Amino acid sequence: MDPIRIAIVGIGKIARDQHVPAIRGNSAFSLAATVSPHDAGLDGVPHHASLDDLLAQGPAVDAIALCTPPQVRYDLATQALTKGVHLFLEKPPGATLAEVEALKVQADKVGVSLFAAWHSRFAAGVAPARAWLAERKIEKVSIVWREDVRVWHPGQAWIWQPGGLGVFDPGINALSIVTHILPRPFFLKDATLVLPENRAAPIAADLSFRDTAGAAIHMDLDWRQTGPQSWDIVVDTDAGALKLAHGGAVLTLPSGTEHGEDVEYAGLYARFATLIRGGRSDVDTSPLRLVADAFLRGTRQTTQAFHD
Repeated sequence: MDPIRIAIVGIGKIARDQHVPAIRGNSAFSLAATVSPHDAGLDGVPHHASLDDLLAQGPAVDAIALCTPPQVRYDLATQALTKGVHLFLEKPPGATLAEVEALKVQADKVGVSLFAAWHSRFAAGVAPARAWLAERKIEKVSIVWREDVRVWHPGQAWIWQPGGLGVFDPGINALSIVTHILPRPFFLKDATLVLPENRAAPIAADLSFRDTAGAAIHMDLDWRQTGPQSWDIVVDTDAGALKLAHGGAVLTLPSGTEHGEDVEYAGLYARFATLIRGGRSDVDTSPLRLVADAFLRGTRQTTQAFHD
């Protein structure tokens, strides 16, 4: 079977650090081209300054991974879908829920695969955590997701603009895990969003959720943490506590601790290949919906200006 010819649109840090190695490590794919108006691309790989140029001039591609900021993703996605190209959407899958729903409809009409890629769901501890929790009574959940924005998003102005999500850019990773591992749906009850006086998106947030059986879920997000970073989820159950640490890579159960390898993007591309070969899509918007609810219902507080 011939490999799936894929192009990466948007050659930033996440594309270079994660997408390129994952594609090159998966024999189901061949990296056919890259697209970016601001980057020279990769040695030995055809490069174009725009998606228009790629689609008009080639090389031919079967799939595209969109790694651009979410605010500009919809037009690029529709352009690719119009050409019958399978589509991988980096998280978040779009700047709004409505545009993602529109892409789902278009992908179905064209008959191509659309994949909203929540990479944290493929962390090593997530699948066994989901299986263990399926048979437990959930009592409460604590999520602490604190990191240093200067380390992970240096100089990325788009992330502070409307649609860039601010601290919810990493926070949505936690929500992608929790919506996947908890056995019941949950919804927002209250939120406080802390916005720097010179930014349009929050630098911190405190959120309270409740699942449909009444279990409390608390989430603490902050982008001002220095030193060790915190990406932890603790689920208290009737059988003891489950903890996911290091973004889901380390799972601790009452019976002990399991450490996993960094397999997130390898898992994403394995899933994308399966979807394409099977003629299916996977577009779960539940993490983005919870973020949208936080902006819809949250109380806003202003804090001092933030500068990189």
